Amino acid sequence: MNKLTLRTIPAVLLVAFSGAASAAAFQLMEQNASGLGNAYAGSAAVADNASTIFFNPAGMTQLGNGIQLSAGVTGVGPSYEYRDQAGVKSGGNAGGWAAVPNAYLSGQLTKDLFLGLGISAPFGLATEYDAGWVGAAQAIKSEIKTININPSIAYRVSDKVSLGFGLNYQKIDSELTSSVLRLKGDDSAWGWNAGALFTLSPAMRVGVSYRSAIKYTLSGNASGALNGAIEADVKLPDTFILSVWQQVSDRWEAMGDLSYTRWGTIKSLNVTGLAVPVSETFNYENSWRFAWGAGYKATDKAKLKFGIAFDRTPVRDEYRSARVPDNNRLWLSLGGQWNAGAVGKFDLGYSYLYVIDPTISQGALQGKYDASAHIVGVQYSVGF
Repeated sequence: MNKLTLRTIPAVLLVAFSGAASAAAFQLMEQNASGLGNAYAGSAAVADNASTIFFNPAGMTQLGNGIQLSAGVTGVGPSYEYRDQAGVKSGGNAGGWAAVPNAYLSGQLTKDLFLGLGISAPFGLATEYDAGWVGAAQAIKSEIKTININPSIAYRVSDKVSLGFGLNYQKIDSELTSSVLRLKGDDSAWGWNAGALFTLSPAMRVGVSYRSAIKYTLSGNASGALNGAIEADVKLPDTFILSVWQQVSDRWEAMGDLSYTRWGTIKSLNVTGLAVPVSETFNYENSWRFAWGAGYKATDKAKLKFGIAFDRTPVRDEYRSARVPDNNRLWLSLGGQWNAGAVGKFDLGYSYLYVIDPTISQGALQGKYDASAHIVGVQYSVGF
């Protein structure tokens, strides 16, 4: 044997407290639960709580005086069940429920200057198959844990224009196993994000935001068929978001979102330090996501939320792996918000992800997956 193939270290990327991928490939949209009911439409323009720090830091200028706190958790429950061309299932359900928490704090320093801090997980992957399944030589367990710490600043240039900027410190822990190899690695790295918010009228806002790519050099060890210290270079993609929010009437609001993620930064992965080369070819393509949502103010305190989104996968059929059995998906979302005044706001959201059944043709894996996901989230936001 002169070469081992490692199926994905997109696994060597992320997940806060063992989160699971919900957006295309292994990206996590669940940076708050307040946007879940709208399928995260208008993410860079809504700016109705401190979680705007992640989607567009310029939105802090819309939060009012004093200190704003927003914290929540989202449960992500993907399902991946493999079956071969004869319909025989193997490996069990590689998905399962995982928690993705978040917390944000924003404060007004002067009339036009705001500071913030966010804690989140922008990417994530967690899959595990039954031992001895037909694809065990390619993948059994993929678990990644990360925490992203995001200090931010925003400045109101005028009544119509606000700008924001943030730094991102990200810590990664990863474990990937197969029947022949176990890899563990970790690293930390820096990135940045920026945004602008344009208030075109009291009833309409447009937001644009950008999150930079982040480069990592994972270091750790391998055990099993190969043993020793390892390193692997990985570059996570950057993302651009264009959002709009509009107050249509006294009771209705609408929002839209278009995001573009440059997954083309991930073409291949080479693990160095071992006697035998370990490598993987991804050939990911750049991808986009479109979302539309609406809100209905049922009473002075209660708001209902609706949303739909289409998420295009960057994974090509010929390079799909057992660690990331991803495909295009449709989001169908519902949610609600209860405004308890000085006590704060409570958000609840739910999304069902319809995933086009991913096909796979990798060695012993010749078949397709039955794939879907459920997402539920709660959020609490309050000002002091």
